[in-house]
Amino acid sequence: MQVLADQIMERASTLPEGAPIAAKALLHLGTRAAVDQALSRLVRRGRLMRAGRGVYMRPVESRFGSRTPSVETVVRAVSEQRGEVVASNGAAAANALGLTTQVPIRMVYLTTGRSRTFSVGKQTVEFQHAPAWQLLLADRPAGEAVRALAWLGPEKAGMALETLKRKLGPSAFRELVSVRPRLPTWLARSVSQAAHA
Repeated sequence: MQVLADQIMERASTLPEGAPIAAKALLHLGTRAAVDQALSRLVRRGRLMRAGRGVYMRPVESRFGSRTPSVETVVRAVSEQRGEVVASNGAAAANALGLTTQVPIRMVYLTTGRSRTFSVGKQTVEFQHAPAWQLLLADRPAGEAVRALAWLGPEKAGMALETLKRKLGPSAFRELVSVRPRLPTWLARSVSQAAHA
């Protein structure tokens, strides 16, 4: 079993820090049960950390010792591994765009996958399943605007869109306007009114 653990660590050492190691990608080294057992032992020894079901990462080494990779790195790795679209939630997007001064305390991300919770070091990260329209343009400023507007709701959308029209710039605002047909009626109406104001 030690040989298998050494082979796994040898493979992990070739990857950049924070890169995901999928249990299924190691099946050429042994059976699934043997790979899972070796990974479990490596986690217990602190040589790997579990980032999610079947996803592991090497801790980041520095002159001060080892630490867990950043939450963003883990979230990106899990989303790539699972083939999901993942984006920050509406509260975080609204804060990033300056539409609210509230700073979200919980680490919540919206996903096309199932809702679940996992730990990254001492932080708890929550993935919440969201409708496809909230994940439109996920990694773009216009996508952040969609999530922020969804979080603010119909009552505050009009005023928020006036601010977004100034903050986003013409190309990003045009991108937001272009996805109107895929938005809920209340949001599509607000975006149309802001576009023609």
